Amino acid sequence: MADDDSLFLGASRTPDDAYQRAETLLLRYGNRHGLVTGATGTGKTVTLQILAEAFSNAGVPVFCADIKGDLSGIAAIGEHKDFLVKRAQQVRLDPYEFQEFPVIFWDLFGEKGHPIRATVSEMGPLLLSRLMNLSEAQEGVLNIAFRLADEDGLLLLDLKDLQAMLAHVADRAAEISKLYGNVSRTSVGAIQRSLLVLEQQGGANFFGEPALEIADLMRTTRDGRGAVSVLAADRLMMNPRLYATFLLWLMSELFEALPEVGDPDRPRLVFFFDEAHLLFDGAPKILVDRVEQVVRLIRSKGVGVYFVTQNPLDVPDTVLAQLGNRIQHALRAYTPREQKAVKASAQTFRANPDFDCAAAITQLGVGEALVSTLEAKGIPSMVQRTLIRPPASRLGPITDQERARIQALSPVAGRYDKTIDRESAFEILQKRGAEAADAAEREARDGGRAGGPWG
Repeated sequence: MADDDSLFLGASRTPDDAYQRAETLLLRYGNRHGLVTGATGTGKTVTLQILAEAFSNAGVPVFCADIKGDLSGIAAIGEHKDFLVKRAQQVRLDPYEFQEFPVIFWDLFGEKGHPIRATVSEMGPLLLSRLMNLSEAQEGVLNIAFRLADEDGLLLLDLKDLQAMLAHVADRAAEISKLYGNVSRTSVGAIQRSLLVLEQQGGANFFGEPALEIADLMRTTRDGRGAVSVLAADRLMMNPRLYATFLLWLMSELFEALPEVGDPDRPRLVFFFDEAHLLFDGAPKILVDRVEQVVRLIRSKGVGVYFVTQNPLDVPDTVLAQLGNRIQHALRAYTPREQKAVKASAQTFRANPDFDCAAAITQLGVGEALVSTLEAKGIPSMVQRTLIRPPASRLGPITDQERARIQALSPVAGRYDKTIDRESAFEILQKRGAEAADAAEREARDGGRAGGPWG
């Protein structure tokens, strides 16, 4: 069984399917990152739930996305079910106590949680280019727009600020091209059209103020439990590029904002990146390099990043190499790619002479996984075939009424609900345009007579 220095994940089984030992994750290696993989319906979401519960009880704040709504049950106390009690007995979880957890719900659209926003400046041209799928030339123009805004002291807070800045760049295209290289109106127009699509997809809700304060993701309760921040992502998943870009932005913000802490006895925050393949699908090399850099260095900030995805091949090798704690649920092996994934996954584990790892991956039952975590001195443990423990919180979603009650009692209630629209690039450029138009109108009305007959 786990103690104060480790998290109880479940129990491994002997080749004859008898109880072997408790499988745990050492808290001091919780910031060495992790990977949870497996086909649909094999138990990945429940594994994410029991990990979030365990980290929270250990005083570690958690951030995770709720793709299907199932994860919201972590906010409600668990319910007695025969199959849960049976699993608790199988893994020797005694006593098996039900519990609710301190959850803060977030939602980019402000429908199922507190609104969560970032400014355009915080997002930056690299991530915005990825979000809008811009070409290299268009990304160059976007970089110039950010550079000019910075030089002119123009704040880029929301999408209308960026739209105004792009119109300003188009108006000065000839002048700007002499300083920074070719800026074509065609490229500006393409970016503006992409911004319009982003706005129609709900992206405008995300950009603006008040921007998210990282400290609100790192709260603990009076009894010392870590807050579990749950991002409602069912609607967000209709725009997977926005979902992936937002989570990458958040991970980057954590990296930039938090100080170095070395090797703490437990993580300061654990970040779960569900549907992780969306981050890497079609991503340019510069973005993959950025992810690899953040994952490698954020560990020293005390943040653990856990990627959750169906196939281990979804994660590039450079990132995969950084993930020390691994939980592999069942994979299918019908197509050549699936067979390759099974083989690749098996090869990432420290072999166990008691069973064939590759064969076991295709034979695992629901709620069963191959588990390998970092042991003393950071060495991976020998892979074990493990029954994952049952959750203490509710298995399945909460009701809308329960969600509304939890939001009303939230420690950030009212802080992000109302949008702030202070003077920024849009207002300043609009004011400058109006002043220039007034000056032109006065000159035209005077007809040059103010200077006398000689001009």
